Amino acid sequence: MRTKVVWGVLGIGMTLGIGVLSALDSGNATRTGGRSLTPLMGIERTVGMESIFQTSNPIEETRWDSIVIVHSGQPAGSPADIAQEHKSLGYDGLGFHFVIGNGKRMGDGEIHVGYRWLDQQAGADLSGINSGFNSSNAIEICLVGDGDRRPFSEEQLYRLAQLVDSLSDELGIGADSIHLHKDLAGTSSPGQFFPRAQFDDLLASMD
Repeated sequence: MRTKVVWGVLGIGMTLGIGVLSALDSGNATRTGGRSLTPLMGIERTVGMESIFQTSNPIEETRWDSIVIVHSGQPAGSPADIAQEHKSLGYDGLGFHFVIGNGKRMGDGEIHVGYRWLDQQAGADLSGINSGFNSSNAIEICLVGDGDRRPFSEEQLYRLAQLVDSLSDELGIGADSIHLHKDLAGTSSPGQFFPRAQFDDLLASMD
């Protein structure tokens, strides 16, 4: 329990620090703004998760019709790290709607709610997506880690299931519209070690 409290405090501190730096930086700043939900806030399904629907712009419920799960491809990372990478690709900052940490540079199971979700903006273009899939209507969730090299943490998977369950319930997204990146593109993301069956069981247990 003490470990989770420490991660919670660190998660809040990181989020506040990112917000302050963004406010002080120049107009060319990399956008990493958002809010983080610590693992302690999500021990129960109903605790903390409702805050993901407290967005800056009204949620466009009829717009969001699918969810895509990806990995960062790096063993460690934070929203700021990913935002810097995305900026190098021509985006103004973090391209994903949500990021879930693995305990390395971000709390294990910490959910970062990105500015694209808070502002109701489309996510960054996902590599290799089939032409028939409308990615502008997809909610993008990134797991920190490289799923081709090692498994994700139990806390990450649990929090992913919580997040997907909350989003799909609120927005009416069916199970057949919850995708792994590799379902839609010529990529291995979120990696060979992503436990699809375990994730599906976790998701089913929350109904």
